[in-house]
Amino acid sequence: MNLKLFGMNQFRAWISAARLRTLPLSISGIIVGSALGVSSFFETTIFWLAIATTLGLQILSNFANDYGDGVKGTDNEDRVGPVRALQSGVISAQSMFKGIVLTALITLIFAIALIYVSFGKENFYYSVLFFVLGLAAIVAAIKYTMGKSAYGYRGLGDIFVFVFFGLVSVVGCYFLFTKNLNWIVFLPAISIGLLSTAVLNLNNMRDHNSDRKSDKNTLVVQLGINQARKYHFVLVLMAMISILSFTLIKYDNPINLLFIIAFIPLFMHLRKVAKTKNTELLDPELKKVALTTFLVSILFSLGQIL
Repeated sequence: MNLKLFGMNQFRAWISAARLRTLPLSISGIIVGSALGVSSFFETTIFWLAIATTLGLQILSNFANDYGDGVKGTDNEDRVGPVRALQSGVISAQSMFKGIVLTALITLIFAIALIYVSFGKENFYYSVLFFVLGLAAIVAAIKYTMGKSAYGYRGLGDIFVFVFFGLVSVVGCYFLFTKNLNWIVFLPAISIGLLSTAVLNLNNMRDHNSDRKSDKNTLVVQLGINQARKYHFVLVLMAMISILSFTLIKYDNPINLLFIIAFIPLFMHLRKVAKTKNTELLDPELKKVALTTFLVSILFSLGQIL
């Protein structure tokens, strides 16, 4: 019975470490890029392999963050968010490291399959380019908190999230379908990237006290809470402007504006951020913004394909 209980606790700890609430956010860019590339994207192998690759990258990043912050002692009694797997002691650092290696290998397999299905043998240089991008994404997922040169500890996390969750995710997925680039696709890519960065900024605002004590110099720690709050407003508002700009340029039907419905919870969120002085109380807002970004991607994509 004790063994069964221990096994169940381990299973729950792994599920917790995967941070399922972050997964909808991670696939938002894939949905948008696919909808811009082809109207029946959900019927394609490319789309589902892109989803699998992205989910693998997100889970890999979550495992790596758990490990990196755990071994560095950043996850301690001062941390406000949910207790991490290493922090709880249910999963050892050695087991988590093995989980990271396994997840990275599985993700790489999905990425190679995606590249092959997208480009075949005819577009060798495209295949090489996307293979390099895939490796870069895996390294970025791992190096956010792991190692002595972890970029998350130097305030560079926002840049990497914007690039990989926004530009690479949307524009890259669009290219997988169309085999060409269109500058206007960068507008919704910027929007998804900024909203994803806003989720990270919220996380760092919540944890700024414990991060500062642990020498984790996130952008929030470097800016200070007041400036980080202003930065957060810029991220969300610029995301709205960017996706609206795309729609006004490409407008041909009122259904194109369907995504504006998702602006309502975003404005409510900004009001909450403005009124909440104790940023540790912003933890519930992470899930709200992540799910709202997912909603934006769904409604925007419907507006493009209907």
